[in-house]
Amino acid sequence: MEEVVLQARFPMLTTLLSALTLLATSGFVSATVYEAENGTLVGTTVDTASAGYSGTGYVTGFVDSTTSLTITVQANATGLFDFLVTYQAPYGEKYTSVSLNGSPNGQIYFPAITTFATVSGGQLLLNAGANTIRFDTNWGWYFIDKIEINPSAPPPPHQVTGALNNPNASAGAKALMSYLVSQYGKHILSGQQDPPSYAWVQSNIGKSPAMIGLDMMDYSPSRVARGTVSTAVEDGIAFDGNQTMVNFCWHWNAPTDLIDSTDQPWWSGFYTAATTFDLAAALADKNSTRYNLLISDIDAISSQLARLQNAGVPVLWRPLHEAEGGWFWWGRDKNPAPAKELYRIMYDRMTNYHKLNNLIWLWNSVSADWYPGDDVVDILSYDSYPATTGDHGAVSGAYSSLVTLGKDKKLVTLSEVGPVPDPDLMQAYHADWSYFVTWSGEFISGNTHNTLTFLNKLYNSDYVFNHDDIVGWKNGVTPTSSTSSIASRSSSSSSKPSSSSSSSRSSSSSRSSSSSRSSSSSRSSSSSRSSSSSRSSSTSRSSSTVRSSSTTSLKPSTTTAIPIATQTLYGQWYVSN
Repeated sequence: MEEVVLQARFPMLTTLLSALTLLATSGFVSATVYEAENGTLVGTTVDTASAGYSGTGYVTGFVDSTTSLTITVQANATGLFDFLVTYQAPYGEKYTSVSLNGSPNGQIYFPAITTFATVSGGQLLLNAGANTIRFDTNWGWYFIDKIEINPSAPPPPHQVTGALNNPNASAGAKALMSYLVSQYGKHILSGQQDPPSYAWVQSNIGKSPAMIGLDMMDYSPSRVARGTVSTAVEDGIAFDGNQTMVNFCWHWNAPTDLIDSTDQPWWSGFYTAATTFDLAAALADKNSTRYNLLISDIDAISSQLARLQNAGVPVLWRPLHEAEGGWFWWGRDKNPAPAKELYRIMYDRMTNYHKLNNLIWLWNSVSADWYPGDDVVDILSYDSYPATTGDHGAVSGAYSSLVTLGKDKKLVTLSEVGPVPDPDLMQAYHADWSYFVTWSGEFISGNTHNTLTFLNKLYNSDYVFNHDDIVGWKNGVTPTSSTSSIASRSSSSSSKPSSSSSSSRSSSSSRSSSSSRSSSSSRSSSSSRSSSSSRSSSTSRSSSTVRSSSTTSLKPSTTTAIPIATQTLYGQWYVSN
């Protein structure tokens, strides 16, 4: 009786009390701060030389793969928590690798800063009781002051409409975008880079990916002038004819100023280290030869995209990818302004001059400083190559950053992955990536980045849509199965029976396309990230997957390419046996 009177007289108070009771009983009580110096240090040390830290000091000494910091945190109940890290990176931008309860859980980007600052590490799915969070060196040479664990609020509904920026977008482009939006937060679509690796999935997993990844690289005029050929457009038309969605990137060989040395051959001309081409200078003088070469290159690729348009192929188009990394010449000196200007020039030239209405435009950097603008970007994307081999975390940090960047009005996708995120973890973390495209070669078939056991689980997950699941998308057909709702996430552990698609393209018909990219497994050379033992900031990345160019002979595909039977194919690169 007293409870009824209380509710009647103070309805707002009783609502608040109910909410507080729910929070208390669920274990989501308040944010908790854990000082790094109180953790378990392996090879690292506590220091106080840099002012501004909290507690009694901060942890430093992350210098190689043997150094780490482990912090034990407590949760009253199993659930998602927002994860914040206070750090300092006085020697340039850095990355740290994170493990949760002994399992790899992605990496955190530390922007360069000489004072202590706080960044988001995404979310953590904590178990009831004690949980361990370990920081491994990765790039190294940074300080960690503290971490903060905050109860995660349930994600609000997405605000994505699927409207394309181009008012004259083709019916095919609209149908593709509409389908992607219809599955956003319900399923993730599978994708595979290059036809030979696509065929490998068919042969070894018994499934056909929903998407194919292709590359305009060998259509770059400075490569064509040296004899390269490509069948990427023909491949795109063939895959589209089978209702496989088509993705294109462009490893744009610099228009001129290629170094073309033993260490930096001309076919590496998309790397910053392999060319002296100065984008900022070219853009500063619109009457210069180098500016006109930029436009000429864009026109050359536009002619190839026009062939796809004429064949009715809508394209997920991702130019100037990974710009903020600095390892490609369009991101030289980590200067965002020229890259953003070039992207907008390309959008205008292709859309308004060449009337390419079959393109859905992707931007491929996470930082707001690099974003060219809502009016020229349809989808936001991230390329995920965790430093730890076999890290199948949800990549929730990058996902959250992209959702924020696009105000949750843009689709967010994994345009390239090494290890594919685990479908169960993506659902648990509410990381609603639209699709993934696994990189080629060893990333899909090497049984390390993605084991055969994991790939079978992935391609048979009800949460993953493959080619069989999307047939009809060009005609506006969407699935009506019980798994096509957000509420169906609880069924993520169930799986589909394995069967190869009768309509999928056979390996015998898959060309060894010269148009797929230089493998991320060969991203070392002078354009790779600085090693963890170096304090200096680098404009490029390192990875546990890197192959040293000093031990691998890389050759671009040409009309005299080595036959497939006598060589190993990594993307469009031929690696001599």
